[in-house]
Amino acid sequence: MRRTLTSATAAVLLFGLTACGNDEAQHNTTGDADASSSASATSSSSESVTAGEAFTGISVSVSSAKLSGTVTAENDPNKLLGRPHQYTSKITFDDTRIPAADVSATDKGAVERGGAIEVFADAADAKARAEYIQTVTKSMPMLAEYDYVHGPVLVRVSHYLTPTQAAEYKAAAEALN
Repeated sequence: MRRTLTSATAAVLLFGLTACGNDEAQHNTTGDADASSSASATSSSSESVTAGEAFTGISVSVSSAKLSGTVTAENDPNKLLGRPHQYTSKITFDDTRIPAADVSATDKGAVERGGAIEVFADAADAKARAEYIQTVTKSMPMLAEYDYVHGPVLVRVSHYLTPTQAAEYKAAAEALN
């Protein structure tokens, strides 16, 4: 009976991840203080940025980031694009420093392959999304990732990168205007 309960609990937790998407395993390894302080640092220009524009800015600093997809309402695995308090644009990217063998079983566009950028109408929604993802995956370290909130932009980075490598994304996100 105990094994059944454990399996049922795991199934419920994995089902909960579908709200994050099949590529959405996350944990803020930089701490909640970073996410909340970054969320309050908004500017009028960053509020109107799209995920594609944010990626362009970030990829200038992180040359190993390669655009892998643009999420649309039709292909959004989360079914969140454009919904109230959810992202208004999203892209996915690969990071060439992640060995292909480490992510061979993941879907194209999975955060584990590099990351994703989600842009929201405001900083509060971006922060809420990051906190939700952290809560859902907190007890599952194999699903951990780095999350950086800068105003309405949430930059999600693969746990396959080292903390030093992931910090490049944090610095690039903070440089967004």
